[in-house]
Amino acid sequence: MPSLIFVAAFGLLILLLTAEKRDSLIGKLIFKPLLSALFITVALLQPRPEAAFAAWVLAGLSLSWVGDILLIFKSRATFMAGLVAFLLGHVCYVAAFYGLGHWGIWSAGALVALAAVGLLVFNWLRPGLDGMRVPVAAYIIVISAMVAGALAVGASPDVPVAGRWIVPAGAIAFYLSDLCVARDQFMARAFINRWTGLPLYYLGQFLLALSIGMVGA
Repeated sequence: MPSLIFVAAFGLLILLLTAEKRDSLIGKLIFKPLLSALFITVALLQPRPEAAFAAWVLAGLSLSWVGDILLIFKSRATFMAGLVAFLLGHVCYVAAFYGLGHWGIWSAGALVALAAVGLLVFNWLRPGLDGMRVPVAAYIIVISAMVAGALAVGASPDVPVAGRWIVPAGAIAFYLSDLCVARDQFMARAFINRWTGLPLYYLGQFLLALSIGMVGA
């Protein structure tokens, strides 16, 4: 069953990218919700050795699905609503990861490094932010905390090896996809942003969905 889902997801991703290239609202409204529903389906099919982790990740995936729908539309109001949905989704991921992560010198160093990267990203985006500086700054802080938490899971000896790599990989892919969204929204609208960002986004979400079954015995 999961393999069939991934084949379907790949096909839907191609269709979604085609709709994005053609700027087809109908195509995006059809293919994006279906594709995003598949990462929730994958999550629901996983065993749940860590019930709290599973619940938080499922909540994050569900909020991401809402955000995906809202970001289809181009108004500032729907973008803001989508930003809030993803922000809350990342908060859920933070709760999931920090519940399992191991905090030591390496993890603390990663958090400091991510804070520095976040500052660079904010300064990079600043010229195009206009009245969006506060919400974007808040988003950068939360997604940086999310990646730091994922890296802490990667450093945890109590998490099986598969879980220690899949959680950071999913979080980093999601982070990079958000950079593509930010560039498209605030710097330069171009199809290359979606061509790069959408595969990274869905890679990250599917990895996080799979991680539900990989973080415990």
